[in-house]
Amino acid sequence: MQTTISHKFLTNPDIEDAESILRSCVHCGFCTATCPTYQLLGDELDGPRGRIYLIKQVLEGNELSSRTQTHLDRCLSCCSCETTCPSGVRYGRLVEIGREIVDQQVPRNLLQRMSRTLLRKIVPYPQRFAMLYKLGLLFRPVLPATLKRKLPLPQSASNIVVASKARKMLVLQGCVQSVVTPQTNQAATRILQKLDIELIAAPEAGCCGAVSHHLSAPEEGRDFMRRNIDAWWPVIEQGVEAIVVTASGCGAVVKDYAELLKHDTHYADKARQVSALAKDISEILHGENLAAVTTKQSTDKVAFHSPCTLQHGQKINGVVEQILQNAGFTLTHVEDSHLCCGSAGTYSILQPRLSQQLLNNKLSALQSEQPDLIATANIGCQMHIASKAQIPVKHWLELIDKNLV
Repeated sequence: MQTTISHKFLTNPDIEDAESILRSCVHCGFCTATCPTYQLLGDELDGPRGRIYLIKQVLEGNELSSRTQTHLDRCLSCCSCETTCPSGVRYGRLVEIGREIVDQQVPRNLLQRMSRTLLRKIVPYPQRFAMLYKLGLLFRPVLPATLKRKLPLPQSASNIVVASKARKMLVLQGCVQSVVTPQTNQAATRILQKLDIELIAAPEAGCCGAVSHHLSAPEEGRDFMRRNIDAWWPVIEQGVEAIVVTASGCGAVVKDYAELLKHDTHYADKARQVSALAKDISEILHGENLAAVTTKQSTDKVAFHSPCTLQHGQKINGVVEQILQNAGFTLTHVEDSHLCCGSAGTYSILQPRLSQQLLNNKLSALQSEQPDLIATANIGCQMHIASKAQIPVKHWLELIDKNLV
């Protein structure tokens, strides 16, 4: 794709990336076939190829409007298009750059500004989120059914005595996950303990930076990333094997620290090392002898929802499914498993109509073969799917944890 970048953007440190990505697109249109929003809306500008064209217009200095912003806002950043693209177009990175530039030039209305600010100031902070969550639970009995479904009951947590092991790995605690489903990381801890691996939490670490990063607050997002690197670095220097992430959405971002901090002279080298160490929990367990610590007594039939951040973001396909099958679970076939469930971080809040349509489609696919439960690998998907599912929705680690010897 030929581009002529406007002079006013040439000082932007990301513009070289944007131009390179634009030039790699050959207009083939394969991406539209796998784009969830294009399938729903049938508008070329609500598919990757159309949005690429819009971003090209922006960077060439053409007049901007809220219409451009709306089409970019509707993108889920699911990156299904990247998996499909034969030219390797890094669409996810391009749409992030495009959104940041558009948001700098097109003022949002008061409601949009307030909702985005509140999300950035509450969700990444577990203590703040926990206070709001507890308040919501207090009023849950009198809430409308639609709101009640979106407010899951807290899961029971148990105390774990962590024994010292020769093999050590860091763990990202997570924001919402640490409050709503603490049993996820507890399951990871128990499983890895059985495999003689000790999980270490760094108390000063916090949000991975995803919320700010995806809401066009890039510097705020990078501040979260720098704080995590500072918190992890003393442990990294002691020789931990990996940084384990149990939420695939967070994992996709931590693996991208090297790219997102490459212009930071103080953190670029450390960010590259952090990205190299970051592993989804499935990558760890796939290389271990789980058969030695689990039984194969389960008769549960499971529908596995592979989050976009796992299959398209991290390019991890079939690994969790193989682990579950090896542990004795029967997996059902899920039609259109490459399509997003509509959670997509804050998307379910900011784009509720499209999000609910995608959720309804996903639930039809997941429940079509009448599984006993639904398993997934990301807290956002877990909460979103559970809000309407007719059967239990769990993190897949909980299933393995139940099968421990």
